[in-house]
Amino acid sequence: MSIEIKGIIPAMVTPLDENEDLDEAALRRFVNFLIDAGVHGLFPIGSQGEFYAFSPEEKRQVWEIVVDETAGRVPVYAGTGAITTRQVKELNKIAEDVGVQALSIMSPFFISPTDEELYEHYMDIADATSLPVLPYNNPGRTGVRLSPVLISRLAEHPNIVGIKDSGGDLTVTIEMIRRTDDTFAVLMGRDSLIYAGLHHGIKGAIAASGSVVPALVVEIYEAFQAGDMELALAAQERLLPLRLAFGLGTFPVVVRDAVNMIGIPVGPARKPVTSLTGDAREKLRRTLIQMGVL
Repeated sequence: MSIEIKGIIPAMVTPLDENEDLDEAALRRFVNFLIDAGVHGLFPIGSQGEFYAFSPEEKRQVWEIVVDETAGRVPVYAGTGAITTRQVKELNKIAEDVGVQALSIMSPFFISPTDEELYEHYMDIADATSLPVLPYNNPGRTGVRLSPVLISRLAEHPNIVGIKDSGGDLTVTIEMIRRTDDTFAVLMGRDSLIYAGLHHGIKGAIAASGSVVPALVVEIYEAFQAGDMELALAAQERLLPLRLAFGLGTFPVVVRDAVNMIGIPVGPARKPVTSLTGDAREKLRRTLIQMGVL
């Protein structure tokens, strides 16, 4: 299936029950909550979805449920990041089998591969799949930076069609755009920079805050596309307090707690990560109240 990679794609929380097992009913409700808000795609089992916490079989379950419940309404981007090339290819095969439309692949973590090793890693992955591949740059989590020069080389592969850039350096994002052509989709991964990135040519965003306030994040993109810069900027400014609140707890629990607070039950994170308490929880609650969503 050929897809146009664009718009707002929430990085989904993975709903769990009180025993930290997958909650299928909650996941199906969550899919519809996001689609009803006007999102342009879904991204299950990314970093916000706690990809590191789930077995390959559990990932299969999540992807199957999301693909089934989505029923073709929007594309599903599977997060298949892992440390080794072999592991990624195995996850990609699972994702292909269940019918996702694209793959988002975080750079290897824990190890520190060279640019040439990263190049071979992504080229080997892209050679082994028929699905569109989007490398995922998140140096704050992986310790590995995908440079604009490397991305421009990878963009020559017909299956490598875009990148999620969560580096948080707008200059680097702009350089990725400059070094690739218009068919290559640079997606913003830092929610506070969506409006700025749109001015420089990003095609959209994979946004963790889209799990909490999907309609607000969509408003940034849709208003910008309609030429209403004032509305787009206002929506970006309304979103900023939530993005700044991400530091209140251990990643990725703040977004999960926020989704629970607004009345969409998604359960706890898998331990050792635990929910916010005390002042931190109160600060998140006040942020959501001030944003008008609680």
